[in-house]
Amino acid sequence: MSKADAQGCRKKCGGVQDLDTSANLSSSPVIAAFKVFQQELDTKHDKHERLVKISRDITIESKRTIFLLHRVTSVPDVESILKESDVKLDVVRQKIAQIAEELRGEDIYQFHRAFTAGIQEYVEAVSFQHYIRHRTLISLEEINASLVFPKTETVDSKESTGDTPAAPAEAAPALTFQVIPSDYLLGVADLTGELMRMCIGSVGNGDIDTPFQLSQFLRQVHDGFSYIGNTGPYEVSKKLHTLRQSLAKVEDACYALRVRGSEIPKHMLADVFASRDAMMDADEGVA
Repeated sequence: MSKADAQGCRKKCGGVQDLDTSANLSSSPVIAAFKVFQQELDTKHDKHERLVKISRDITIESKRTIFLLHRVTSVPDVESILKESDVKLDVVRQKIAQIAEELRGEDIYQFHRAFTAGIQEYVEAVSFQHYIRHRTLISLEEINASLVFPKTETVDSKESTGDTPAAPAEAAPALTFQVIPSDYLLGVADLTGELMRMCIGSVGNGDIDTPFQLSQFLRQVHDGFSYIGNTGPYEVSKKLHTLRQSLAKVEDACYALRVRGSEIPKHMLADVFASRDAMMDADEGVA
């Protein structure tokens, strides 16, 4: 056998061995099992990315709603602002309906980190609107009651045959999304910062009654979080510090109004509180 024939035989035999190896791999139960795992992981990662994008949209729209609601301190027609915020919150709820659709049949806690930021921002926005309208704190049950999305489609029933009439169409089951208690608590904790800004904005517009109402409400919220202590989510302890800062600023504004309110013209109150806030922030930074 010549050298060329030997090389050709080796190539042919190697090709046959490669085909046998690939055939064995394709029929291997281990490889088949890992392909299934790959598909499951790819599906989970794709769902996670979609939830992150939806959560980002919810965060953006909720922040826009909060910015809109802050205008209530400077406009005479508060109801028009509230109606406009209702429209924006309806858009946010439609985004949450997309999350509910993605989580249909899934364990919510597997994907919770993907959308928790958006849900907290929504809780902050809807609780801010509820406080402006009712001067009370919205409950978790009230939030969840507004997150029920009836399906407009109907499930077709069997057609009539002969003398047998067709059964009426059945309504598709409604989509629901339940905000878990930890997201509710963290959203309420963020609400206190918006109420502090509302207090300063009210003072700047000459409203000296709202700061005292906000101060009393923030004390009640602070007392509620104090009861939770270390038994709640670990993020609460971080936001409790910010809550105390917001309460201190509101109480400081109420103190200045009570003691020096008659001395300072209304149009200068906002500048006075801004300078006091800057001094407090500087002291906290030194501490």
